[in-house]
Amino acid sequence: MVKVTRHWAGAMLLASAIILGAHPAAAQQKEALFGLHCDRTGATQNVGVFLCPGYQDYIALVNSKGGVEGFKIRVLEVDNEYKVPPSMEAHERFKKEGAVLEGLYGTPQTAALTSKLNEDKILGTSPGFGTAAATDGKRFPYIFPIAASYWSQAAAAVEFAKKQLGGNLKGKKIAYLFYDNPAGKEPLPILEDLAKIEGFEMRTFAVPPPGVELGAQVLDITGRYKPDFIISHLFGRSPSVSIKELKGKGFPLSKVVSLVWGGTEADVRAAGGFGIAEGYHTIQFAGVGDEFPVIKDIIAMYKAQGKPAPKEIETTVLYNRGIMVAAVHVEAFRNAVKAKNGAMPTSEDVKNGMERVKGLTLGGLVPPMQLTPEDHEGGGWVQIWTVKGGKFVKTTEWFQAYRDLIKKHLAAEAKSK
Repeated sequence: MVKVTRHWAGAMLLASAIILGAHPAAAQQKEALFGLHCDRTGATQNVGVFLCPGYQDYIALVNSKGGVEGFKIRVLEVDNEYKVPPSMEAHERFKKEGAVLEGLYGTPQTAALTSKLNEDKILGTSPGFGTAAATDGKRFPYIFPIAASYWSQAAAAVEFAKKQLGGNLKGKKIAYLFYDNPAGKEPLPILEDLAKIEGFEMRTFAVPPPGVELGAQVLDITGRYKPDFIISHLFGRSPSVSIKELKGKGFPLSKVVSLVWGGTEADVRAAGGFGIAEGYHTIQFAGVGDEFPVIKDIIAMYKAQGKPAPKEIETTVLYNRGIMVAAVHVEAFRNAVKAKNGAMPTSEDVKNGMERVKGLTLGGLVPPMQLTPEDHEGGGWVQIWTVKGGKFVKTTEWFQAYRDLIKKHLAAEAKSK
């Protein structure tokens, strides 16, 4: 059964205006529908319960300031429980109700929906998950990663390890600790190529679902392989377990870098707190922390409504990703409305608007991406954040890594299909 939640902040503001006798034109403001897939009750709810509120709050903020080019945004959110069938049902509902875009959730769900999105000409975004090949907008016209793919994350992890190990990986040993599913395996071609290019030895350590038993893998890594660095790509409860296990075996967490789904405040808290995770490095595709102007604006919006700041805002890694995704969606929609001279755009129009997104930064929360018809990833920008002194501290500015190699793999994928 599909579970549906709606965020009413924007609607309530509009209703209040009507009750107070606002000008009739306010009640006639045009409305656009955004569809949002989420997981608030399933296997990855530890992500969804923070990320999706960030998305919703940003849209509410936009609506509270008058909307987008004369349009209020209505978000229809469906809890897919990290399962494919509810996601397929959600897509049909979004299509029926006229959604101009969909925020996707989950790699299996994205894979299942790709052909439907193409068929129905509705764009879907898969930030930080899904297939890396979707970067190629010519092959995947209606899928937009809009954030660093697993290929780009893996390349960035190797680049970071190289710098941490003195600028040379020749003869070094790197362990790849990953969740044993398609998403976990996605970075392998990039890592294997980089091992040859940079001259390091790589050994892989797969963690079977549900990923809560990592003792054997960690013992094998720390007791037998003894790598110079670990690249971790885990999801759900696995990241916190890996932190505890590595710490327990005496492996320095300063020699570990996690891809994006293993580097949140929630993971660190579940591992025992920031003191336990000191030195742990994480890759991020959105800014971390609550010092961004947009966060302050959201808190002020809640205060104006006589409400406390949302508790989800304390898990800034995921909450901020939700804001980033919503901001990119809004910018694509804004581009489309402008191109239509204020008329209601179709999803095809919004797709074209998405391919013109650039210069959106939100004070540094969003990377310097530029989406184009050819590049739906926006350049693969990331930052590294490190647990230091009881919090995440920014270790690098936005950077890209091994882009020529990424382009080579995209070209090879295109030729093989």
